[in-house]
Formats: sequence, C-alpha cells, structure tokens
Amino acid sequence: MTYDTTGSIERYDAALDAVIDSSAKAEIIAEGFAWSEGPLWVESEQMLLFSDVPTNTIYKWTADKGSEVYLKPSGDTGDNPNRRKEPGSNGLLLDDLGNLVLCQHGNRQVARMDTPLQQPKSNFISLADKYDNKRFNSPNDAVYNKEGDLFFTDPPYGLPTQRDDDPEKELPFNGVYKVKQNGEIILLTDQISKPNGIAFFPGGQKLLIGNSDPNAADWYILDLTDSVVTPKLFYSSTNERDGLPGLPDGLKIDSNGIVYASGPGGVWIFDSTAKVLGKIVLDEAASNVALSTDEKTLYITNTGKVLRVSLK
Repeated sequence: MTYDTTGSIERYDAALDAVIDSSAKAEIIAEGFAWSEGPLWVESEQMLLFSDVPTNTIYKWTADKGSEVYLKPSGDTGDNPNRRKEPGSNGLLLDDLGNLVLCQHGNRQVARMDTPLQQPKSNFISLADKYDNKRFNSPNDAVYNKEGDLFFTDPPYGLPTQRDDDPEKELPFNGVYKVKQNGEIILLTDQISKPNGIAFFPGGQKLLIGNSDPNAADWYILDLTDSVVTPKLFYSSTNERDGLPGLPDGLKIDSNGIVYASGPGGVWIFDSTAKVLGKIVLDEAASNVALSTDEKTLYITNTGKVLRVSLK
C-alpha cells in the first residue's frame, strides 16, 4: 500500500547517516484523531497500539486493516469523562508477561488490562493510584526496567483544567515515580515542572525525562545510582522553540543510546552525549514515538495523525 508522506529530515551531524537516510519521508499510516499519543509496537500481534487521549480510545493499526478501535473507554471508566479535555489513556507499554499497561488520565492511575491482548476489555487492575495517600495527577508515560520495576511521570494534563492550580489536584507537585515489584511507590523527583516522556538509556541506570513546559522546554537525566536523585540537564530547547509546534514530550532510546524525542518542530535525534544529530521536521506537534522490535522503523504520533519512518 502507498501512503501519503509528510515532513523532511534536517541533518546536523554526519553521525545521523548511520541512523536515518537524509531523504527519508514520514508515511501517514493513519489520521483523523483528536490527539494521538502513546504508540506501542506489539511484535507478537504485528500491530501498533496508540491512544487518542481526548476520545478515551485506544486504536490498533495493522498493515492489512489500517486503524480500528481497540479499546474504549481506555483511561476514564467513570460516568462523566467529557468533563476532562484528555480523559483517555496516554502512554502504553507491555509488562514482562506481555500484558498491556496503561497510563490512565481520567482514572488517575497506572493500570494493567486484565484481559489478553487479543481480547481487549476495559477491565483494569491498578498498579499505582496514590502517593502519600493522595491521588496522582494523571500518569502520562511509563517504562519498565529489566528487573520489572515500573517508572512513570505524573503531570497535570488529565485534570479538568490541565493546570497546576486545578482544584482536583491533590499532590502539590508533578512527580517522577518508581513502583517496585512489591507495590511500594517511591518519589524519585518533584523537581521537574512538567515531566512527560520517559525512557532508559542502555544499562538501565539513567532515565531521560522530557519536560513539556514552554518556559523550560528541556530534557533531563535522572541517574538512579545517585544517593539523591537530582535532575541533570541533558538538553534545553527553550530558546529554540519560537513559532515551532510541540514541546519535549514522549521519547524512546534505542539499543545504541540514540534518542528519538518529540520536541519543538518534530522529532529530535540525539546521541547519548546530547549532541543533536538531526530532526524529523513536521508541520504539527509530535507527541510521542515508538520503535519497532528490530529498531528499523519509527512510529510517530503527530497530533491527528500516526506516521511511520524507516530507519537504518
């Protein structure tokens, strides 16, 4: 099947040539969504799952059938999801048993779908819903380490006003958390203003966090080997965002430590030392990315669209 294409590649460093072809285009494999997010490639089913956060829906995309509804409701199972702008699921991932795990805005928790991938139903088991006996804001994105501990970000975008002064906000900060396998929840930091995308560098000791704050449009490293985990600046795009759509949001890191991060103007490609190798330039905001299992394909949630780009 032939798809329409969008975007272009900006090459800033010769090292980009080992990652992506400078003539690559992004294929528009699905469109018509309100705000696509949380892409997840599921190798066993040869499908891409992604959230449409405002419509409380997860879609699946396959090469044969295109996009179709996979799960609804996905993030708010209450009586009045429409009082929120973004009630649905956001980040999606698989646990080590292959279960679907969802960051749920409306339900204000990270949860596991309690049915097999092939038989999706809106039955959820909460993995984390409170810290210090206060409800989370709206878990946004998450990642597992190899030991099976869960790490997630908790900005306010699923609250009715999406603001820090929302009357339903119970925690006085926007945190990054670790959920141990025994269920214990640890606050890693409350020092990132709008923590969003999250991924591990190879080795599993350093997290990269995207901060979707227009006044601090930054990426930070959290080194989990530090006795006190303190955000260290990886890269700031604050002074490079004027007029460009999007902010630091979802991101993924491949097995070579190459970072694919949604940010101002599209998807930024960094090496592990924070050198910008290039960008996938897009006309609309990119919210998140996913890598195929073989790391040869990058999927991008791009406002109302979902894109596919070939990598090397």
